[in-house]
Amino acid sequence: MHRIRPDQPHPLHDTAATRRIELAGAAHLPAHTLMQRAGLAVARLARALAPHARTIWIACGPGNNGGDGLEAAMHLHQQGLPVVVTWLGAPESAPADALRSWQRAQQAGVQFTQEAPSGLGPHDLCIDALLGIGLAPGDTRPAPQGRLPALLEQLRNSTAPLLAVDLPTGLQGDTGQYAPGFAPHSDAGNGAERHTLALLTLKPGLFTGAGRDAAGSVWLDDLGCDTSAEPHSAWLSGPPAAQARTHASHKGSYGDVAVIGGEGLQARGMGMTGAALLAASAALHAGAGRVLVALLGGSTLELDVLQPELMFRHIDVLPMAQLTVVCGCGGGDAVRAVLPRVLALAQRLVLDADALNAVATDTALQQALAARARQGKGTILTPHPLEAARLLGTDTGAVQAHRLVAAERLADRFGCVVVLKGSGSVIAVPGQSPTINPTGNARLATAGTGDVLAGLIGARWAAGMDPLRAATEAVYAHGQAADLWPAGQVLTARALARGARHGGSITPA
Repeated sequence: MHRIRPDQPHPLHDTAATRRIELAGAAHLPAHTLMQRAGLAVARLARALAPHARTIWIACGPGNNGGDGLEAAMHLHQQGLPVVVTWLGAPESAPADALRSWQRAQQAGVQFTQEAPSGLGPHDLCIDALLGIGLAPGDTRPAPQGRLPALLEQLRNSTAPLLAVDLPTGLQGDTGQYAPGFAPHSDAGNGAERHTLALLTLKPGLFTGAGRDAAGSVWLDDLGCDTSAEPHSAWLSGPPAAQARTHASHKGSYGDVAVIGGEGLQARGMGMTGAALLAASAALHAGAGRVLVALLGGSTLELDVLQPELMFRHIDVLPMAQLTVVCGCGGGDAVRAVLPRVLALAQRLVLDADALNAVATDTALQQALAARARQGKGTILTPHPLEAARLLGTDTGAVQAHRLVAAERLADRFGCVVVLKGSGSVIAVPGQSPTINPTGNARLATAGTGDVLAGLIGARWAAGMDPLRAATEAVYAHGQAADLWPAGQVLTARALARGARHGGSITPA
């Protein structure tokens, strides 16, 4: 068993693959062995998390996830810990393995109760063994009935630390979204520690969408089963490899980035020049050899006195075929007029924000974007969920319902790398399993951080990385900067642009 940290990559398996691994493992082991191993793993982690707990309450569902909880209860009781179990099953209807674990718990003298113990708090531990992967992908069963909803709310509302067995109840392992009727009533949470012990495999849903908040710290125990025979459905990315610059290099060694965007005030009565400057600043501080800025819609700026390294150019003089172009940051309506030329000429193109919105509403631009792959030109799209929905002709609910599938659809449609931003950003490319990024937090929920990401991607691509690696490493560094930001200090996009470097310590600017 080990805790999953963002310091190395990990394969992720969907529910179908996990069930095949489970069946293959069980076929070569005596009956009940996997449940015994799972229960022992839960008990070990519970004891490590709360060695001095006054009460350990285990809420067990009627299926095999509940059986894992019953098995854990037996071990904890035998070890002298104060464990109490609420079981929603019945001996006459329980699966064979779960029934055997119930019998073992009964014989050991485990205390059973119909309701949650009263007075649970920070010095106790709650264990969620209600459903696990018992909800099939796309499950349309009615909202939870009977005693389950009340027990689930008691688990979630308690201020005691919460340990989920395999998956937090109601969270779908393939998508990171809650099944209908299972979502918590409030996103605020109660501040209690949350942990999830994934069994056999890591599921994609633990790391994207609602999964990161629901799962908390994720642990893995493969129960001694070989998972290598089943192909993974996604990948959890690890940190970028350290890269040292050679003494003999020069600015031309690290490429030129051109940022096109920043619609001016006179265009629509509101200026967005700052978005382009943030992207340019991020590219500059990420190590691009030169950064050029072409402002749109009447924006006029010949020098940024705070960043004199930035070189301002009119878009008509940019040699786009020789540059890595970042287009759309604060481009407003003005970007629509320049997009046909940008799509036709740029060999390496990062499309963000207003450029994506323009493409979404223009069939000709969509065709030009799709044609780039056939012409051997590289493209990276960086939509947030609403921009992705516009490009796919759907709504944000559909995108968020299965973020991995949405990213893959965009990548296949336009033949490019796609970064679907959000909690657990998804990076997709045609013909490969998608990658989920493990870094980042709510500090990034502020204006301009997406522009910074576009600039970071552009700098890495310009320096010679392939587009998928450039996107994956930039997303990781972007989130890592937020993770390393000093507690209690506000993270602004301007500071982020100066802080999201290739690893190392992050210092407020």
